[in-house]
Amino acid sequence: MDNMVSLQSYREVTPPGSVDLIYHLAERLKNRTLLHVNSTRLGGGVAEMLLRLVPFFNELEIPTRWEIIEGTPLFYQTTKSFHNALQGQAQLITSQMYEEYIKVNKKNARKISFDADFTVIHDPQPAGFIYKKPRKAKWLWRCHIDISRPQRKVWNFLKEYVSRYDGAIFSLPNFAQKLSIPQFLMYPSIDPLSDKNRELTEEEINGVLTQYAIPRDKPIILQVSRFDRFKDPLGVIEAYRIVKKYNACRLILAGGSATDDPEGLQVLHDVQEAARQDEDIIILDLPPDANSVINALQRAATVILQKSTKEGFGLTVAEAMWKGKPVIGGAVGGITVQIVYGRTGFTVNSVEGCAYRIRYLLNNQEAAARIGENAKEYTRRNFLITRHLSDYLALMVFFLQG
Repeated sequence: MDNMVSLQSYREVTPPGSVDLIYHLAERLKNRTLLHVNSTRLGGGVAEMLLRLVPFFNELEIPTRWEIIEGTPLFYQTTKSFHNALQGQAQLITSQMYEEYIKVNKKNARKISFDADFTVIHDPQPAGFIYKKPRKAKWLWRCHIDISRPQRKVWNFLKEYVSRYDGAIFSLPNFAQKLSIPQFLMYPSIDPLSDKNRELTEEEINGVLTQYAIPRDKPIILQVSRFDRFKDPLGVIEAYRIVKKYNACRLILAGGSATDDPEGLQVLHDVQEAARQDEDIIILDLPPDANSVINALQRAATVILQKSTKEGFGLTVAEAMWKGKPVIGGAVGGITVQIVYGRTGFTVNSVEGCAYRIRYLLNNQEAAARIGENAKEYTRRNFLITRHLSDYLALMVFFLQG
């Protein structure tokens, strides 16, 4: 696991004044308590962000706990179906599945202490905990997924819980829904000093490439993502095959699966089948803590993709941009906030469009370098953990005054 560093260390890499703002806000919240609840400690962007944020709250003398919900296979099948349905994919969810959701939420809620001034419940899995809210506490529901066009039946079920919170936090304005409670905008973030994002030496990068038998004789096209259909790994392979007709290149698909995602293994199998017979496609099924490996792969890549067809935010885009790389992403969700078209990367809507932009970047090294520089600076100003921390603190101050 990453070694945590003090907030003072971030003065070197974040915009001027960022750290001072955090200390100023935290002064008003000293000894107020905070609880975060989500569905997994490993795998996926939510767990990764909480792993970095929680120690900072404690460093700021805001005592903070992080609890997780534990479920049955049917519960995870249900919440994965919720996830897909909320992102607009038709799902058949039975009454037994809804009942399992309620039962698992109640069982978990009995095991967790909700004695905290502020509680942030992340995503649909533990949303049903709201009935345990102490009268004077402030509870926020943090939604990390794209629910701009949800399957109505599922959203109406979830809305019964969400509308009882004190507020809801979304990653993009168009993810917000008609709710009777206040709604807030908060971009997710990356930690520039974590193992996944810190500067690496050439020796460290080459060590990882040697470990995974990846030669550097050709430009590397990389996508780092969970093996999930919404990340479109099969579309990435198709785009690569078009590019390969004209440009020598190698494709790396690096990812893993989250403990709360039962579909990951099937998607990985489909990807392995599609890549068979091509020695220039490398598929890496990585453990959730392979942060240094991902860092090295991103720094070794020439072009980085995030060809999602649905995306809550897509933090791998910010990670890649922080390494000064040009990124091509699907024109969906939070990717459209991170990629300023033609300036910090390109967004695309098709396999052919993706292939065209990969070729453009491979054939125009000066443009690729310029886009990479812009991307790093844009990430510094918008998507680092210091900004995320100050957003949470400002929100807590807001509710404290209310």
